[in-house]
Order: sequence, then structure tokens, then C-alpha cells
Amino acid sequence: MDEVTTGSEARQIVRRARCAGCSIGLVPTMGYLHEGHLSLVAAARHETDLVVTSIFVNPTQFGPNEDFERYPRDMERDRQLAAATGTDLLVVPSGTEMYPDGPQGQRVWVEPGPLAKYLCGASRPGHFRGVATVVAKLFAMLEPDRAYFGEKDFQQAAIIRRMARDLGFPVEVRTVPTVREASGLARSSRNVYLSGEEREQASVLRAALLEAAGNIAAGERDPSALEAAIRSRIASGAPAARVDYVSVVDAQTLQPLEGYIERDVLVALAVYFGGTRLIDNITVSP
Repeated sequence: MDEVTTGSEARQIVRRARCAGCSIGLVPTMGYLHEGHLSLVAAARHETDLVVTSIFVNPTQFGPNEDFERYPRDMERDRQLAAATGTDLLVVPSGTEMYPDGPQGQRVWVEPGPLAKYLCGASRPGHFRGVATVVAKLFAMLEPDRAYFGEKDFQQAAIIRRMARDLGFPVEVRTVPTVREASGLARSSRNVYLSGEEREQASVLRAALLEAAGNIAAGERDPSALEAAIRSRIASGAPAARVDYVSVVDAQTLQPLEGYIERDVLVALAVYFGGTRLIDNITVSP
């Protein structure tokens, strides 16, 4: 596995591979790799010739009171996991490489549009502007044929897919199913923050989503009733939890539904356990 820290070095390796007829797969991460990230690397390994994994903790997608400084980092462990899973090129750019004038000096941004209006976009203003901007930088730097994202971050993947389409990036955005712990809790770098009791209670999130899917299959079509049932299930199963949002939205537009469910929906939630914010979702066809 090669490792580089600058865009010029990365471009040289990628373009050499492309001249040799290789396809390029990109897995953008913020590091502290877990099984979810590694499933993306494995998918890229299966579908492309040169697998590029990037690690950059992007400051512009964190809000003023969020966990940028304490976000978990372990570069040596990440190197070992990336190499063992099939990464060919590890790109670890510095803050100056990604933001030459610093984050505050960035003047041109990728605005994510209506797809970022609700769900995590409403709870974390500016978050998806930072995500879209840094991914656009990585697309420009690495020129991948395919980029891989997890279904846990459904809204993020939808925004990046639309960005690639609207801005003309020749990148196919691929999504990979969420990897879960035995309890059903979605794998996340932030799970390391959870206490044993919080981790145990957090398993209710997946249970509540599955119950909602079962209710839809049984004929429930009222989004408000579904949201209320999820909140009730979380309150009973996780007294330590604080709900940020529970939403039933159109799976294509990510807009809240008014009235009757008629087509595919995304049932999504964000819940705090102490200072740790966890997200999860499920897509359901009525």
C-alpha cells in the first residue's frame, strides 16, 4: 500500500494507473476505521482496480459545539486496517492541503440544496455544505470512477450523488449496506464514546426502526403515527436517550410527508446518548 499526503502525489499515482487501463475506486473517510468503512473498501476492491482510501477529519462539517477536537483518531491502526482490507493508495492530506487559506479562508462552497433542508441538515446547519465541499475537493484531486458511502449516512450519499450529477463529476456514487454490531447498533466511529449502559440501550434504535417497517407492512400509512410509535419505543427502551429527530420522509426527495404514505419512504432518526449523537435509518416500500 502506498501512502501520500499531497494532491500532486496522489494525482500522479492515480493518473499512472488510469493510463494503464485501471478503474479507480474511492472510499472517503474521517479515519478511526471500523467494519463499516472496511465494507466500503471491500466493495471498491471487488469492483475497481485501484482502491484509494482517504482519511481527513474535515473541520468544516463540524458545528461550533461539536466534537471536532475529540473526534477519535488512530492513524497507525487505520494504516494497518486499510492495507489488510485491500487499499492500494492511502491519501492522508493535511489541513493546509485541503484548505490552503484555512477553513475560515474558504470562499467558494458547494451548497447542498433542498436535500439538506431536513433531517441532519436541519439539526446541523452547515454540516452538509462542509461534506459536499470536501468531497468535491477529493473528486477533483483523485478523479475516481466510483465512490463508496454507507447506507447509514443515507442523506449524505443522496447529496453527494446529486452533487456529482449536477456539477458534472464523472463519478458513480455507490452505497453499501450498514454494518451492525450483534445488537443491531449501526457501526460508527462515535460508538467508542458510549458507556456500556448507553451501548446496551442504543440497540433500541434498530429495534424501533424495524417495528416501524413492520407497522408499514401491516398497513400503517400515517407518518405522524409512525413517528410517535418510534419515539415511544425509544423512551421505553432507552431512558438515557434524548431524541434529536424522528422523521418519515420521501426516500427520493427527503421531504417530510404530509398525510398518506404512497411510495418508498426513509424512516430516519438521530438520538443523543449523553454527548454522543447516533443516527440510523431504514428504507421501506409500502
